[in-house]
Amino acid sequence: MPASPSTARAINDRLALRLLQQEGPLTAGQLKQLTGLSRPTVADLVERLAASGLITVVGESGEQRRGPNAKLYGIVADRAHLAALDVRTEGVSVVVSDLLGKVLAEASVPIGDDAGTGPAVEQAVTLVERVAKEAGADRLHTVGIGAPGLIDPASGELRDSSGLPEWHRRLVAALQERFPDARVSVENETNLAALAEQRDGAARDRETFVLLWFGMGIGAAVVLDGTLRRGASGGAGEIGFLPVPGTTGLPSATDCDGGFHSLAAAGAIAGLAAEYGMTAPATAHEPEPHASALVRAAADRAGTDASADRFLDALADRVALGAAAVISVLDPGCVVLAGEIGRAGGDTLAARVQSRLTRLSPLPTEVRPSMLGGGAVLRGALLTARERAQDDLFAPPGR
Repeated sequence: MPASPSTARAINDRLALRLLQQEGPLTAGQLKQLTGLSRPTVADLVERLAASGLITVVGESGEQRRGPNAKLYGIVADRAHLAALDVRTEGVSVVVSDLLGKVLAEASVPIGDDAGTGPAVEQAVTLVERVAKEAGADRLHTVGIGAPGLIDPASGELRDSSGLPEWHRRLVAALQERFPDARVSVENETNLAALAEQRDGAARDRETFVLLWFGMGIGAAVVLDGTLRRGASGGAGEIGFLPVPGTTGLPSATDCDGGFHSLAAAGAIAGLAAEYGMTAPATAHEPEPHASALVRAAADRAGTDASADRFLDALADRVALGAAAVISVLDPGCVVLAGEIGRAGGDTLAARVQSRLTRLSPLPTEVRPSMLGGGAVLRGALLTARERAQDDLFAPPGR
């Protein structure tokens, strides 16, 4: 059945807006060429989008003669402002951007373990207000939050998880109260890191891959056929609970000790480093144990320090155990090592893990280090906020 005129206009408008987002400012002639639409149809949609305040003339094309055909149209970037938060157990980082994702202001604040739930929430919300003011944002359209823990697929809220601060769960409601016109949502930090690596990082050429996150805790994000998979209860990727050889017990429904967490989380890796005599000064603001600093130091000394090489070999053995289990079920073809520890190991650790997986699994798998480093979660949160804002603003009127 052919589309109605109103539906066809909405489809054409969204196509043009997506092209302007991806390519930057374009002339009407360039839009005609890229969309395949007729000249009158393009002229109509340009007029319609300009009248709605979504696009405006931003300059002239040097390739055209002066006049109507030379006008360059671009998305009105300040039509909406977005905020993204990376929420950690020890603090929160915030960026505020325009509708195209250009960062206008950013800041971080540490939040100590001794801060009460109320004061911690207030610190985080106040930081968002301050960064928004610095960005010149009178209001926020969309707020995207990345946090550790499980997201309830029914409610979209953080589930109550032992070991995580209560202020994390309170933050979403507090932000919604302080910014009542904004669309506030939360996503697991590992999932957001995977979305960022898929769009701008190590997995740009992959439709299917798994991101393994190694930090104070560990987890995985699963992207299959270009789509992030969260699982029936939102728990896809909870590999900290994965039973593996080499631990002193088994995990339980309420405690991941005895699972893969006991081999590959920060505390276990710091203990492994001590066994091999590895030392390194802690980096600023890094919580104890400073496993990432130890892994980074070992990677820097690889090939010249026998203790560093032995430590990295032992660490790669552990990482490969969990990775092999994931690969045997999903066959992703690519594994990205992320989080503070995956980032610190870089190409040196990734190569060692891939070598072991070649022996452990018949399924060919490329292992890559994160390309986005510590900004992956914030980048993923901002990408998600931008897409949600654009879906809303680019939607046909009266949807």
